Amino acid sequence: MSVFSWPARVYWEDTDGGAIVYYANYLRFLERARTEWLRSQGHSQLELAREPGILFTVVSVQVDYRAPARLDDELQITCEPVPEGAASLRFAQRIYRRAAADSVSPELLVEANVRVACVDASTLRPKRLPRFLLDVVATEAVNSG
Repeated sequence: MSVFSWPARVYWEDTDGGAIVYYANYLRFLERARTEWLRSQGHSQLELAREPGILFTVVSVQVDYRAPARLDDELQITCEPVPEGAASLRFAQRIYRRAAADSVSPELLVEANVRVACVDASTLRPKRLPRFLLDVVATEAVNSG
């Protein structure tokens, strides 16, 4: 399987006064891409909160900003999940500006590593990742390696 990729566009609300994406708003793009990756596997955050009663919470983020995104840019946000222990996943994520007509490849704007923990929806205590998620991540690792 190839790396999961999700398209987005930069809107005015994403930018600062200079029409450049405000640094903290890149986290929103990263979050949405992880949510869409999960949805592409047939699961929604709401469904998982109800049954089997789990939530995902970000426990660490490391972000390297390479170049700014600007108002109206078309972006591609990627996700590559890797299991990390019994109750967490690490996502290698990148945000690219989609290639312009006169360019061969997209421009890398942001690289991030995001660690999310699986927690019980009622107690917020760590909980093992569900089997279906471990199976998906393992299958993706085999297919990409």
